[in-house]
Amino acid sequence: MPVILEANYSKKIGLPGYSSHQYSITLRTEISDLTQISSESQRLYAQLQACVDRDIQQTGFLPQNGEAHQNGRIAKNGSEWSCSDKQRDLILKIIDDNRLDKQEVEKLAIERFGKGVKMLNKMEASGLIEELIETHGQPQNGHRSVAPRRNGSGNGRYQPSRS
Repeated sequence: MPVILEANYSKKIGLPGYSSHQYSITLRTEISDLTQISSESQRLYAQLQACVDRDIQQTGFLPQNGEAHQNGRIAKNGSEWSCSDKQRDLILKIIDDNRLDKQEVEKLAIERFGKGVKMLNKMEASGLIEELIETHGQPQNGHRSVAPRRNGSGNGRYQPSRS
């Protein structure tokens, strides 16, 4: 009585621009000699792995020219911000008030979050804002004072200071 042996090998890799792709192969074969199950399994696995590893190197479409999909929208060449408008305004205000180099702030965002300032989501933008405030101080000229919660409660989002 033949035995059916089914082998599957799958791999998923991350790509630039928050893309990824996955490739999987499944193979089914019949074995008549039960003593060959182990050796046939090893052979199939090695063969499937070699095929997937070879073929997954062809990535196909990748976002280019600053295009990336974020929160259901496409931002091209950094024309849209992924964080809230208020966060964007506060980041720009801190940069302007402290005469910061925008390239240095961009570099900081990439080092901390693996992406540029305009691509930061709300939580990441909050982290960048916190670091900018700790390093350079509060924004000036009528902006409400903003400080992160430090009492261990809450979700780490910014709350107006009570000063």
